Amino acid sequence: MSLTGIARRIFLQRQKELQRHINEGETLQREVLSRLVSRAKDTEYGLGHAFAGITNYEQFVRHIPVNTYEELKDSIDRMRHGEENVLWPGRVKWYAKSSGTTNDKSKFIPVSSEGLQHIHYAGAFDTVALYLRNNPQSRIFDGRALILGGSHAPNYNLRDSLVGDLSAILIENINPLANLVRVPKKQTALLSDFEVKRDRIAHEALNKNVTNISGVPSWMLSVLDRVMELSGKQHLEEVWPNIEVFFHGGVAFTPYRQQYERLITSPRMHYMETYNASEGFFGLQDDPSDKSMLLMLDYDVFYEFQELSGEDGAQNIVPLWGVEPGKNYAMLISTSCGLWRYMIGDTVRFTSVNPYKFVISGRTKSFINAFGEELIVDNAEQGLVYACQQTGAEVSEYTAAPVFMDDHAKCRHQWLIEFSRPPQDLQQFAALLDQRLQTVNSDYEAKRYKDITLQPLEIVVARPGLFNDWLKLRGKLGGQHKVPRLSNSREHIEQLIKLNA
Repeated sequence: MSLTGIARRIFLQRQKELQRHINEGETLQREVLSRLVSRAKDTEYGLGHAFAGITNYEQFVRHIPVNTYEELKDSIDRMRHGEENVLWPGRVKWYAKSSGTTNDKSKFIPVSSEGLQHIHYAGAFDTVALYLRNNPQSRIFDGRALILGGSHAPNYNLRDSLVGDLSAILIENINPLANLVRVPKKQTALLSDFEVKRDRIAHEALNKNVTNISGVPSWMLSVLDRVMELSGKQHLEEVWPNIEVFFHGGVAFTPYRQQYERLITSPRMHYMETYNASEGFFGLQDDPSDKSMLLMLDYDVFYEFQELSGEDGAQNIVPLWGVEPGKNYAMLISTSCGLWRYMIGDTVRFTSVNPYKFVISGRTKSFINAFGEELIVDNAEQGLVYACQQTGAEVSEYTAAPVFMDDHAKCRHQWLIEFSRPPQDLQQFAALLDQRLQTVNSDYEAKRYKDITLQPLEIVVARPGLFNDWLKLRGKLGGQHKVPRLSNSREHIEQLIKLNA
């Protein structure tokens, strides 16, 4: 029996347990809420918010306010300095550094031992469990896993305490047995200089039997490009004949799909999306034919959702069992890492409630609504896909922001796009993008009516490597850092355009 055949037995019980997600979503979430509140009732935060008296969701809402990072920042900083029992029982030793996507300020997200095991590693385990369930012919464990990670550093020089990319924290604490089936070696995976790390990873992985790859699509593509340079081959399966799946997350895969499909032509190749963030592991693509993800309901994460609609912005907050398909919601989480009713900044839209399945629609701060158009990342992705399909173009990176008024008193959206394969006719591409945005967003369509409020969008072509150069200048090359896609502010796009000159 192959190693994969033996490994399958380990995942059988969990595959059965996941069936509860189909009909028992509310029950699972109520169990999670009860467990979290009970566990944290004697912490400083639990005592201050009367956790001991909370027996149901309604009481939970009355006792605990909605929090952003700013509300919890002081408590987290005390935890980073070694204080115990603040937001979560005991001492939390690990902190995931998150730059966010719309500002420069770093956030330090606590990662407790329970959170590491019952959220992050649980998500990784279920990723494999669902993949094996959907692919009975898989030989994934008969080769190596190429896993990209970031880097970490000492936290205030406290013993055994680390701060850095979540991926680095996961690699640092992974079961040593996992190192037998992964590449690169730990020292390489945790290097802070991405350009040096990229080259070493490619050299270390080149002659290994890699069957699966995991990471952020943009950074993985950079590593694979280096592998191709070293190998002199045309397609990745010529280097790794047994490659079969890419587990991806962190950013939308849409802009990168064509590039991956051009690089990997094997009909046996699969792609599986995961929704893992510094704050937790939330969703998995459980059906290869469905782009939406299954919300993971029995980890140490209790979910709430704040409806986003119309000019009034945020509306009522509901628990999982109160959501409706088709609506955009900002997601709030309470976790065993000490985050309580915490707004993580992502927006989701449910496609199903039995089971609870969703797509990531954007960021609460990553949108353009300068003229009432309410353009979100999901709209942008759909528009780019359409324009690329019609013109044969490929987009590697992009960002967009409003031009509030030019010399002719005209307002428009300005897109800065780095193409891996530029369109032959840029004006046609722009027109198709604009057309699709009007199709998928009625507010944008209304503002574009007869060019009265908004003029046709403008595309500025970015030179190759512009976005990476910008991230490098900001010390954010590699890891889980992301390019801000949409913004009401011109801060980022102005920096990029200046660098593009």
